[in-house]
Amino acid sequence: MHENQILGDGVITGSGRIDGRIVFVFSQDFTVFGGSLSGAFAEKICKILDHAAKVGAPVIGLNDSGGARIQEGVVSLAGYADLFLRNVQYSGVIPQISAIMGPCAGGAVYSPAITDFIFMVKGTSNMFITGPDVIKTVTHEEVTKEELGGAMTHNSRSGVAHFASGSEQECLGMIRALMSFLPQNNMDDPPFVATDDDPQRADPALRNYVPDNANKPYDMKILVEMVADDGIFLEVHAQWAKNILVGFARFGGYSVGIVGNQPNHLAGCLDIDASIKGARFVRFCDAFNIPIVTFVDVPGFLPGTAQEFGGIIRHGAKLLYAYAEATVPKVTLITRKAYGGAYDVMSSKHLRGDINYAYPQAEIAVMGPEGAVNIIFRDELMQSDRPEETRERLVAEYRETFANPYKAAALGYIDAVIKPEETRARIVEALVMLENKKDQNPPKKHGNIPL
Repeated sequence: MHENQILGDGVITGSGRIDGRIVFVFSQDFTVFGGSLSGAFAEKICKILDHAAKVGAPVIGLNDSGGARIQEGVVSLAGYADLFLRNVQYSGVIPQISAIMGPCAGGAVYSPAITDFIFMVKGTSNMFITGPDVIKTVTHEEVTKEELGGAMTHNSRSGVAHFASGSEQECLGMIRALMSFLPQNNMDDPPFVATDDDPQRADPALRNYVPDNANKPYDMKILVEMVADDGIFLEVHAQWAKNILVGFARFGGYSVGIVGNQPNHLAGCLDIDASIKGARFVRFCDAFNIPIVTFVDVPGFLPGTAQEFGGIIRHGAKLLYAYAEATVPKVTLITRKAYGGAYDVMSSKHLRGDINYAYPQAEIAVMGPEGAVNIIFRDELMQSDRPEETRERLVAEYRETFANPYKAAALGYIDAVIKPEETRARIVEALVMLENKKDQNPPKKHGNIPL
């Protein structure tokens, strides 16, 4: 190898600016030894990460690598470990963004996996630990590169990637859009972007947007766009765990993280994937001083043996843990249903939610009226001559007595029952009030999140 040295050793590193703010970038060159990582290659990336941490600036990696450079043996493995260590040390200190611009295999996928967001390009990006040939040899499975580790595989099935774009140019544009919502580091506030959208804007269309029928679906994403600045919502993980939506928006010019149940998919139930997706996003926002606005319409956790055997108890606890741990401003709006433990988990007052709103039609209860009546009045229903009529009467009584926001408001769990058209104004009002919020967790090295 000493006779085959190439200037730069296959990775270009440096700094530049996006919207006037400094960023550090490294770009791997697949034409040099397949973009494989050597000792010098790793040193260059590590140097960029160290510089970025010192000056408090984000790092963007353009990844196109076949993994460790076999000719260098253990030196390349050591280089990867040096890189992984810095990814971990600077996690939550500076934003780290990975763009997968070609095939990435082996060690080349672990560094992106530790970073905050992963972008992939449809048709040209691949990520996998072992390629199709190795899989065929070991397990006799036949699979293409695209099926195994393509952009849509990791955006919709595995949840490894957060964004999928149609071209490299679009991918880079999406990274720039994401950066506009993020602070430079964990000591900074997110950037302010001036808007002509009136903070007090009321939208009459919201009055009838959420259906009165608790079982009728609607698109929570549209509701978010109706109240956010200029209707802009940058959704993250749009193709994975669609029963919960996460992403970035602005209210009054200030960047916020959005988490919302999605009634259009699985009725907005929380399941394993949704809990993981929500928890990681909440923890990112908390690490980088981004307030969290939560839109709640959740009937509970998804039942079934697949969920229980898959560890829904442990995975669901991740979302609970993330919300309870977060010290950034937290504003919550219950648009319709908030049942059972899922009510607690979704940024409730009991998990240090700062301002909690509800629409007048919101139902807050241990469970839905139908399920509650079947349990509480089981004997009465069995003895009734007209069980269906009796059930309808009891369901109506339960809904009127318990499944409304006023009981929770009377107990101090809801700060205000608001008109739907007031949503934007009330959220902006709450965020302004919470602008200088200070909260902290007990001193400790770190908690033990139920991974």
